Amino acid sequence: MGRYLQLLGQYFLQYAKVRLAYKGDFVVSVITTMIATAFGIALVFILFQRAPEIAGWRFHEILFLYGFGLIPLSLFNVVSINLYYFGESYIVEGKFDRILLRPVHSLFQVMSEQFRLEALSDTATGLFIVAYTSNKLGLQHGPEDWAFLGAAALCGLIIYLAVFLMLTCVSFWVEDRVGIIPPVYNMLAFGRYPLNIYSPLVQFLLSWVIPFAFASFYPSTVLLERMEYQSYVALLPLVMAVFLTGAIVLWNRGVANYSSTGT
Repeated sequence: MGRYLQLLGQYFLQYAKVRLAYKGDFVVSVITTMIATAFGIALVFILFQRAPEIAGWRFHEILFLYGFGLIPLSLFNVVSINLYYFGESYIVEGKFDRILLRPVHSLFQVMSEQFRLEALSDTATGLFIVAYTSNKLGLQHGPEDWAFLGAAALCGLIIYLAVFLMLTCVSFWVEDRVGIIPPVYNMLAFGRYPLNIYSPLVQFLLSWVIPFAFASFYPSTVLLERMEYQSYVALLPLVMAVFLTGAIVLWNRGVANYSSTGT
């Protein structure tokens, strides 16, 4: 594990040097990311133009949920870009052959070959929103609360990675440039809002089939002191472990099934 952490740091620093060599392009990417986030936040303001609360949730509470959700999602966006293009770049174009020739686990190589550094701006935005809305709601968060936020964000990151890694593995059996990740990626937005505004079917789907609620909504309710969801929060480590294990097993089976394109 120590070796892989060291390699990850080296990969990240080298990629950051290359990325920041083109400062203008990087700045434009950061601004574009921030504008997209601003549109999402603006939607929360628009929703509350017509109602003081939605399904028992006040404006600053939903804004808190949105800000909290940005943190694990932005961290996921930093490291997941190669999963999004895995089918096209690695399977169809045959780049996965190069990965298999190296004495490092194939999944680690795919995850660490490229990073989306501009997504870190959403991490800063999310932390600012959490701090701002906590003050507006009169919530007193001590060091243990911020430590919980960090741990929950890490769990959320791993859950997102596990879900999309499972979807990525489909490319080992079905060679498709687009894959099935894009439509599921659009469902990430559902985890930024209160779960009880959705139908029971959607709530079940977001909790137990594609557990985006565990990545964002459930842990955020701890800091909002919404006690009705505490039993779900206790299951967060278990859900993370189950999905991560399933994703790694599926990846290893996919690698064993892989046959070179010959290109």
